[in-house]
Amino acid sequence: MRKKRAEKRRVTPDPRFNDVVLAQFVNIIMEDGKKATARACVYDAMDIIASKTKEDPLEVFRKAMANVAPAVEIRPRRVGGATYQVPMEVREERRVALAIRWLKKYALDRRDRSMASKLASEIQAAANGEGGAIKRRDEMHRMADANRAFSHFRW
Repeated sequence: MRKKRAEKRRVTPDPRFNDVVLAQFVNIIMEDGKKATARACVYDAMDIIASKTKEDPLEVFRKAMANVAPAVEIRPRRVGGATYQVPMEVREERRVALAIRWLKKYALDRRDRSMASKLASEIQAAANGEGGAIKRRDEMHRMADANRAFSHFRW
């Protein structure tokens, strides 16, 4: 076990939009350490969003992140030999991490040609309150609501 808690590393904002969350998004999209490729992919997606919606792509991205981020999740808790699914509020850092992860996952599942167009369409869908990532968030909220009876087991 650790002697003390590992300190959180601060992500530097991305160079084009000067946004920390977008930089985190680029880091999650990145595979095999190819950050330039991941940046190009995300920036191309932002350009596609800007041309399709005629809005600021960063605002569309932020709206999508806010829509996808879950408010509650269920965590397993053992009480007297039984495991209960206990609904708990999600910390802000975890909300952002889950939203980014789900956007990437459901963008990969789309049937567009390039990763940039997949990302653009998933971000647009999430900003409009639809798409795979939104379904995943709704499913998580439904499960938490169904297990509300066990909320007194919170720790």
